[in-house]
Amino acid sequence: MNIIAPVMVRQYLLNLQTDLCQQLAAEDGSAQFGVDHWQRAESGEGFTRVLENGAVIERGGVNFSDVQGSTLPPAATVQHPELVGCHFRAMGVSSVIHPRNPYVPTAHLNVRFFIAEKPDHAPIWWFGGGFDLTPYYPFIEDCVHWHQIAERACRPFGEEVYPRFKEQADTYFFLKHRQETRGIGGLFFDDLNEWSFETCFDFIRSVGDHFVKAYRPVIAKRKTTPYGEVERAFQLYRRGRYVEFNLIFDRGTLFGLQFGGRTESILMSLPPVVQWRYDWRSELHSPEAKLAEFLHPRDWLKVSNTI
Repeated sequence: MNIIAPVMVRQYLLNLQTDLCQQLAAEDGSAQFGVDHWQRAESGEGFTRVLENGAVIERGGVNFSDVQGSTLPPAATVQHPELVGCHFRAMGVSSVIHPRNPYVPTAHLNVRFFIAEKPDHAPIWWFGGGFDLTPYYPFIEDCVHWHQIAERACRPFGEEVYPRFKEQADTYFFLKHRQETRGIGGLFFDDLNEWSFETCFDFIRSVGDHFVKAYRPVIAKRKTTPYGEVERAFQLYRRGRYVEFNLIFDRGTLFGLQFGGRTESILMSLPPVVQWRYDWRSELHSPEAKLAEFLHPRDWLKVSNTI
């Protein structure tokens, strides 16, 4: 890896942020992403871009950050004790889109790069990220499309890549205390440095570039679906699961909070309105009950048109 590699990654991430904001704002059709440029006292900066109260997107964020430090938080060193005492640089783009219409799923993307250095040691680096979909009223064709695009993003890097990172997504995006997946998964990978830097970088670009190809057609197809108070109430209830995952299990959230990152940007991923209802149960055979059939891993590339 040459010394300009982090510069190349940073530029790609900034370009990705711009492209995502442009495409998602165009799909919303009524609002734009605001820009909040922040700087970290020790070292680093970020651009938090948020769209709120749009016609389609109730809250959506596409965040870029590039921070450095001399001490890694426990969220990082618990899995990598060899990094204790390392100077590090971490950069990435993270996006979470919470739609207004309950028939449009919530979607998440993250692509990130990490490099750490110690005197007299070669740099330690890796990439991580992925994307996943969290529907409230799922449609089989949307789930199949999502995973077809995920597989397409992985295909140039080997036939085994999609199945492996799909399985890791099913394992990672899982609420242990609820014994259910957060949604229908997608891709998840971390500590990716098994290929050359150039190949790993190509891979995260493929993942980043395919996210909007997977998500925008689903928004376009579902954003005008009529809904009422029952559907809205169920969406707000299920959003509670998203909050639970992000505050209990999400590594990026934990890393950012332990690191002393910018809280407003970190918690941008939470939905603007959410409800918890005590021991709520959906009616048998109701549209709301149908969601439970989707909240466990399956091979979406081989699924039929009925579940």
